[in-house]
Amino acid sequence: MAFPRSDVVAPAAAGPAVPQQGGQAPPTVVKIVVAGGFAVGKTTFIGSISDIEPLSTEAAMTEHSVGVDDAGMVSDRKTSTTVAMDFGRITLPGNLWLYLFGTPGQDRFLFMWDDLVRGAIGAVVLVDTDRLDQCFPAVDYFESRGIPFVVAVNCFEGVARHALDDVRSALAVPADVPVIYTDARSRAATKQALVTVVQTAMRRLAAGTTG
Repeated sequence: MAFPRSDVVAPAAAGPAVPQQGGQAPPTVVKIVVAGGFAVGKTTFIGSISDIEPLSTEAAMTEHSVGVDDAGMVSDRKTSTTVAMDFGRITLPGNLWLYLFGTPGQDRFLFMWDDLVRGAIGAVVLVDTDRLDQCFPAVDYFESRGIPFVVAVNCFEGVARHALDDVRSALAVPADVPVIYTDARSRAATKQALVTVVQTAMRRLAAGTTG
């Protein structure tokens, strides 16, 4: 399978659709990025909702990753890691396709982020509250580039260990950044997180239009 283009653009930048053969217009594509720390659940998040078999670039973790990739408290259950990106697609009514691009969690792959986020309308930053510091780079990245994002606390084993206000305070994110609970294994929870991203992006767009 060929890699999907990571530089697909949001509808506002895509221009009018050109009818294909048979009079059917090509789909309008919207792109959302799923980011976060190492082993936070990005691959699972995308896989739980994608309508197609997700494209994953996971590789087995070996002894060569020791001292390079910090598996920390998840080392006993983390046997593979994303080395490029994850990709999934959701087909929505109105001939709309939602593309999901998952970033690699390791710091050494940060150079890829600029390509992965190009054209994205917003992002989900997945958070493991046991390793909160690992999501700081993602939060800083989207804030510095003015990309709308949502902080989604991944409730492992269905348990919320910290209040959302405490997470917001620890991350020092402003009030206009939604902080929500999610479960990367649940299609319903993942869907709600993506809806929140779209709503956040629309509010940002409206504020920029009227401001």
